[in-house]
Amino acid sequence: MSALFDRAAAAFEAEQLRIVEALEALDGSATFLRDEWTRTPSDEGLILGGRGRSCVLEGGDVFEKAGVNLSVVHGQFSEEFARTMPGDGRAFQATGISIVIHPRNPHVPTVHMNHRRLSRGATGWFGGGMDMTPYYLYEEDAVHLHSVLRDACDRHPEVADYRTFKQQCDAYFYLPHREEARGVGGTFFDHLSDDPERTFAFIEDSCGAFLDAYLPIVERRMHTPYGEAQRAWQLQRRGRYVEFNLVYDRGTTFGLKTGGRVESILMSLPNAVAWHYDRWPEPGTPEAELLDCVRAPRDWV
Repeated sequence: MSALFDRAAAAFEAEQLRIVEALEALDGSATFLRDEWTRTPSDEGLILGGRGRSCVLEGGDVFEKAGVNLSVVHGQFSEEFARTMPGDGRAFQATGISIVIHPRNPHVPTVHMNHRRLSRGATGWFGGGMDMTPYYLYEEDAVHLHSVLRDACDRHPEVADYRTFKQQCDAYFYLPHREEARGVGGTFFDHLSDDPERTFAFIEDSCGAFLDAYLPIVERRMHTPYGEAQRAWQLQRRGRYVEFNLVYDRGTTFGLKTGGRVESILMSLPNAVAWHYDRWPEPGTPEAELLDCVRAPRDWV
């Protein structure tokens, strides 16, 4: 493994522990299960080896389910999957941090972040991003998230461009069968291979911005009153989240096609979710306002 790969893995591991501690402190009632795991290429016939730590919190007062995962893996791509990836040969290595948080209060948005380093043969690259999926639209929350992400990009102008990454996020986190964005977007980037040192500095900064981007929003909304109707809307909108992750998400596909650990890959799914047949909100309601937003991406900053 390269020195840059090892440094990226160490940075992601340190960030995982920092985020877990901050989320536990904010929730106040639940702690993360810390599940250390290892795999060798011979385990259960898998072609994947490595280690990781899956940290999962369930049943908290603030966070109904939260996952903060670290993986450091290597193996051999299948011939079919290798044709979809940059580089040469079938050998690969990958390390990353992946976060999905499903809050209990419908006024607190779900959030996702992933940062990763992959290589195939002599070709290596960084990818990742962060996006937010609200159930009720608070424009100031979207502005806050995008402002923090823009500032992280602006500190690394040689390798990061907020406008480009924002547009890529809007295009990626989109459900074509619903004609809806998953949420209010954020940033998304992949195959960043130019100037590895400056890109790594940006990745560290972008990853480190997660708590600044999300926790102030949680603190603003976590005590907002809600009732059964708001909870039902939250569960219905979570269905869209599940649809994206199981049908389109590259991380899910990568994990399943490389023999990854299923419990860790699917930790992104909420414990409670609902699908209702042909149910739509009444015009002029807060729920309809959210639908209008996800059908027409906006420039927030």
